[in-house]
Amino acid sequence: MKKLTSLILALILVLSLVACGGGEDAATDGGDDAAALTTITVGASSTPHAEILEQVKESLAADGYDLKIVVYDDYVLPNTALNDGELDANYFQHTPYLESFNASNGTELSVAGLIHYEPFGMYGNGVSSVADIAAGATILIPADDSNETRALLLLAQEGLITLPADASAAVGVTTLDIVDNGGYDIQAVQADMVPAQLANSDEGTVAVINGNYALQAGLKVADALAIEDASGDAAQTYANIIACRTGEENSEKVTALVNALKTDAVKAYIESSYNGAVVAIF
Repeated sequence: MKKLTSLILALILVLSLVACGGGEDAATDGGDDAAALTTITVGASSTPHAEILEQVKESLAADGYDLKIVVYDDYVLPNTALNDGELDANYFQHTPYLESFNASNGTELSVAGLIHYEPFGMYGNGVSSVADIAAGATILIPADDSNETRALLLLAQEGLITLPADASAAVGVTTLDIVDNGGYDIQAVQADMVPAQLANSDEGTVAVINGNYALQAGLKVADALAIEDASGDAAQTYANIIACRTGEENSEKVTALVNALKTDAVKAYIESSYNGAVVAIF
């Protein structure tokens, strides 16, 4: 009887050890699967950049990457965070702005890929066409170097002002370079504040607004008084980019991110979601 009891106890002990061992293996396997994902941290403007990035989370996960999106509301912090190593990449700007930022701040950030183009638009408070802009009207434009140039080129395109003959995105212009302001009161203000200032302005005020800020404010390209002529080099010059630290353009993380974005699925999402306010450039 004692032998039988001892045998039963031994069998129970063995079964318990096997069960525990199986549980540890399962937990370890699950932990290994979770730990296998490599994190890619990307800074982005909320609209449309973060929205577009959301579309590639699953495909990146399938390739072994966990995409973390950090949303910023301005044009400075995502570059400083990238330069400081807090981000692996960012997605909010075009090349002229990046080059201007590097020159002004001593940063070394580079273009890893062109993703989309957002046509600059001119919008009016109680104004239905360019021809209806009254003499002496206030025109709001973004104040940072590259976007100020872009806004002034749009005003010149519409015949509202005259710029030097050599004015271009490459050369750059500011309000100080205007040859003839057409009698308008042109005011350069912080880019993200332009939509709010237009909404709170006197009737007759006009504003040139970045595409992403126009989207956030609920403004539609179809309602713009004018947009950039995309038949020229505007689309390439002002394409929104994936930026990274110089030297990391071909790193595994950045390459995976760019490849995930440059797909037919992302292009279809952009076409169906933004009605011409955002255009895929790949």
